[in-house]
Amino acid sequence: MKKILTLFFFIMFIIGTDTFIVSPLLPTLRDVFNISIERSGWIVSAYALGYALFALISGPLSDGWNRKKVMLVGMTSFGISTFLCGYSTGFWIMFVFRFLAGVSAAFTSPQVWAAIPQLVPSNKILKAMGIATAGLAVSQMLGVPIGSYLATLGWPTPFIVIGVCSFLLVIFIAFLLPDMPSVLSQEKSPSILERYHTLLGESGSKLAFLAYFIFQLGNFAAFSFIGTWLSDKFQLNIASIGTVFLFLGLGNTISSFFGSGWVKQMGIKPSLIFGVLLLVLLYLVLPFLQNIIYVKVTYFLIFLVVGMAFPLMMSLLQTLSISARGTIASLANASMYLGTTVGSFVAGMLYSNIGGFISVSFFTGLCFIFSLIFFIKSGVLPSNPQIDAANTTA
Repeated sequence: MKKILTLFFFIMFIIGTDTFIVSPLLPTLRDVFNISIERSGWIVSAYALGYALFALISGPLSDGWNRKKVMLVGMTSFGISTFLCGYSTGFWIMFVFRFLAGVSAAFTSPQVWAAIPQLVPSNKILKAMGIATAGLAVSQMLGVPIGSYLATLGWPTPFIVIGVCSFLLVIFIAFLLPDMPSVLSQEKSPSILERYHTLLGESGSKLAFLAYFIFQLGNFAAFSFIGTWLSDKFQLNIASIGTVFLFLGLGNTISSFFGSGWVKQMGIKPSLIFGVLLLVLLYLVLPFLQNIIYVKVTYFLIFLVVGMAFPLMMSLLQTLSISARGTIASLANASMYLGTTVGSFVAGMLYSNIGGFISVSFFTGLCFIFSLIFFIKSGVLPSNPQIDAANTTA
């Protein structure tokens, strides 16, 4: 079982690294492809768009397929698409390969979450989920900086290395994972549209998913242009930008291991309210910092809070329905990557035309405030401390 959980950790680590690697590379890719700041944001959006569009169908569809086979095909396609990004000769070629990588990830990563309850004893499921989540967190702490350092050898290097690592993971998937045939293949199940219609039938559900989308809209608007801002304001090279991402990822990683304990102590509702308000304050201060050390500390704090808020929001969404958790995960993933797509586009427009990163950070703060308002209005936030503790450990 340890080998399988280690495999899941590295699958999420590689997918996470590929998800975030473009942000620190944007200044370089902008020069290589001779494109504007606004257009460069679409290199981030291409991956997110592919994931967002296909996440809506990948979860419900894969429930009727053999998860091992889906993972094998998805990881192989992911490796090929990412590898070919390193040989892109223009913006549109890069756009297509990033889009295909996003589509492949949309079919691969949900299999990890769905496979854990099938393969892991019930008393160890939460621990296994934490290991997979840690793969994403560590990808920010180590994967993105390593990718940035590899880019000093040439911008294609990170894509090629990630592609090769993906092919190695395909081999391990083939030999380590057992077959996981669908348990629904012999049963009549609702259609994809019926599942979403039932899930979103309640106004509280609509508001909760809207709140999550708006949060990710602001989150990735700021995230997409971190590298561009650091390069323009502090004249940092790719390796130095990678060092900043190391602090960012460190905050996220620490929070992924200890965040649930903090939430248990404070309660779900206070944790979300104070956490979001602290994020707003930090983002409003960030663009005015003149010392790179203060910037690193601020990003550490930002992603320490984000690392707590992200699983907290996911757990709140999971309370919307006991019987549609796969569909909830798919819709949450789609909301996140749609937020990434729209956020990076809006951030590019703001950065280029209205005050640079100051306008982006103010936009992010505004998104966070509206997200918090909608979460409160949705009714998913419990007010009873005993319920808080139970939900945190559920």
